[in-house]
Amino acid sequence: MTEANEHRGSVHVGARPDGSLTYMVELPPEALPSVHRRDLERAWYAAREAALSERWSVARFFRFQRPDGSFGDLALADPDACCWAGAVDRTVGLRNSYGLSVCLRLLALVDLLARVRWADSLYQLQKDGAELHPSLLRAAATMPLTADARFDETGFRSRLSRFAFGFALEGQALPRLSGAPP
Repeated sequence: MTEANEHRGSVHVGARPDGSLTYMVELPPEALPSVHRRDLERAWYAAREAALSERWSVARFFRFQRPDGSFGDLALADPDACCWAGAVDRTVGLRNSYGLSVCLRLLALVDLLARVRWADSLYQLQKDGAELHPSLLRAAATMPLTADARFDETGFRSRLSRFAFGFALEGQALPRLSGAPP
């Protein structure tokens, strides 16, 4: 049995006439499983490569079933989010709760980094993407998502502090994650 199949909560996918995809998920975002840091990192680089190669993808609509029987909806229609979701789908797949968790964690991390300034020293923006400190990926891989598929800023920062060893200090360069040229 593969790792992705070991996680509870099924995902049913349907295609719309316009090519967009609809995902019916038997779990709410906050119940999606933690993922391995290496899978999140792999998805990060796949998304970056897809964006650089302009491999755009279709819009994706998610309907999450809540424990009380109600539903929560999420739409990924922004071109960048569609591109990244398509890359994650090609890398780990979005037809199971694990792959979906990888995708939503990647998008939640990008959202968080766009909103907060306290994490600025933990990543480097470059012309061809960004380099992330391993602690960011580790926190994103294990931090629960909120009901709206984001990271709680306070909780994320607290989780990140558990991985304090190796933090880059304000104004210092981060170690590169890959051998890719700057």
